[in-house]
Amino acid sequence: QVQLVESGGGLVQAGGSLRLSCAADGRAFSYSTMGWFRQPPGKGREFVSAISSSGSSTYYTHSGKGRFTISRDNAKNSVYLQMNNLKPEDTAVYYCVACPGSPDCQTGVERYWGSGTLVTVSS
Repeated sequence: QVQLVESGGGLVQAGGSLRLSCAADGRAFSYSTMGWFRQPPGKGREFVSAISSSGSSTYYTHSGKGRFTISRDNAKNSVYLQMNNLKPEDTAVYYCVACPGSPDCQTGVERYWGSGTLVTVSS
């Protein structure tokens, strides 16, 4: 099992940047693919990005490629999402997720979710 706590959300103007952090507590972190999902207002939860347990493989949704960068520090049990050139459509609650047994957090059923952090991008 993994407990996850996100931080770093807030209000930012379009074109600005934010860095989300996710602190993990639990042995499963080190061998889990980690990811970020988001839920825009009034919409369903959607995949944003994922990183393999070693950090050697990363995955991004099309809208995030070139703007978002996922990274992890296994020594600190943490995963990060650097978001640049933010757009109003990036406004959402962002969730950190641990995906043991999944290569990219887009398959598999075992998931551990954080409670989310709100990102608001003003135009």
